[in-house]
Amino acid sequence: MYAVFVTGGKQYRASPGDQLQVEKLPAAEGDSVEFTDVLMIGEGRNLKVGKPKVAGGKVKAKVLAQGRTDKVSVIKFKRRTTYKRMGTHRQSFTLVEITGITGGPKQGDGAAAE
Repeated sequence: MYAVFVTGGKQYRASPGDQLQVEKLPAAEGDSVEFTDVLMIGEGRNLKVGKPKVAGGKVKAKVLAQGRTDKVSVIKFKRRTTYKRMGTHRQSFTLVEITGITGGPKQGDGAAAE
């Protein structure tokens, strides 16, 4: 079983047991979080697609860690002038492990078209 859900303005495809690095969430390590913006849930050839969200669809996860990505350098430069700007950025993230998906299709419901 897998699900496509939205968090932090990005879409993720996940199955139970997967570890994902998502945008920073206001949760401590060891906490459980629930994603309710589920766009699609699938199991084999059975799909449940939301319009735009799946009613009753939830993805449950456990927070493993909070962290920051590697430093990225940003340089703005214009030729033949003394214009040069340098900066850096580190994005915060939350590492989660998917523990369960609920609200999926039942056997025989919504078989995919061929």
